[in-house]
Amino acid sequence: MSKEVVIPFGPQHPVLPEPIHLDLVIEDEKVKQAIPSIGYVHRGLETLVEKREYPEYVYLAERICGICSFIHGATYCQGVEAVMNVEVPERALFLRTIWSEYSRLHSHLLWLGLAADGFGFENLFMDAWRLRESILDELEATTGGRVIQGSCKVGGVRRDIDSETLDEMVSRLEGLRGELSDLADVFLNDSSVKGRMKNVGILPAKEAYDYGAVGPTLRGSGVSSDARMIGYAAYGKIHFTPVTEDGCDCYSRCAVRAKEMFASIDIIKEAVQKIPDGPIEVKVTGKPEGEYFSRAEQPRGEVIHYVKGNGTRHLARHRVRTPTLTNIPPLVKMLEGCELADVPVIVLSIDPCIGCAER
Repeated sequence: MSKEVVIPFGPQHPVLPEPIHLDLVIEDEKVKQAIPSIGYVHRGLETLVEKREYPEYVYLAERICGICSFIHGATYCQGVEAVMNVEVPERALFLRTIWSEYSRLHSHLLWLGLAADGFGFENLFMDAWRLRESILDELEATTGGRVIQGSCKVGGVRRDIDSETLDEMVSRLEGLRGELSDLADVFLNDSSVKGRMKNVGILPAKEAYDYGAVGPTLRGSGVSSDARMIGYAAYGKIHFTPVTEDGCDCYSRCAVRAKEMFASIDIIKEAVQKIPDGPIEVKVTGKPEGEYFSRAEQPRGEVIHYVKGNGTRHLARHRVRTPTLTNIPPLVKMLEGCELADVPVIVLSIDPCIGCAER
């Protein structure tokens, strides 16, 4: 007679790049229940707003997560600027948009490589990360940092990009498009990839919505939801349609990320065409008083930075809701009834970032 056993999964696991921790209730190689544990890498970043003045805290916001670094910093700045009624120069908003999409490109290429590694396709893993290097090179050349960019500030950005360099960046992206197409073709059409991801980790659209999924996890279930559609930064001036897939499985979530790479290239190209001349920052004086709910679209989904000022140089409150945190309940639902061997692939399909989730 079979009986239930509990198997700890993580926080260290040879497949996972992130220290996610789940207790899996198993019966006959099937997962009956997944119980997540939160807090393994808690760093107390949010409470540091009481010890760092609001302009300095940008550096800490960027370090919530290395992969999502730039968008965390931009979303925090966006919130403080709204509280203080700071009108950010339009050129700075376009530059934030361009760097955000480069961040999305390098994050998706990183994930595609990790997914390939997760189901044993090492050549595909190396190829994805080889292409990612060229994106990191562009970030380093334009911001000074490959992982932590440090180019956002309250009131704008610290660095400009001249017109000639912007045109060269677009030209290099267009040259990269062919190699990205070949890479995406393998993920979308290779039989071994489909065998590991098709009909695995099913999350129907209603359950995805009800359980609070965001980003590719939600759009992979056919729900067209993307925070960029609210028009923050320069997205309101750029034509953009969210990428969705209807398969509701790991393969669909993979397909969304693969296709979003080309959407990011198109956004960067249009942003370069429309970027206006002008200053990249305004001088910010005063002390924030009030509160704001700042939203942006991370590579993993919608991120929220809630900031509250009390009329001093230190914020009274800074609360971050990250996409990984809100994607954990859908993950738990996906794992119910799956094969034990499919657990790593399903966990990877939400692109977990535990540093983001636990801060």
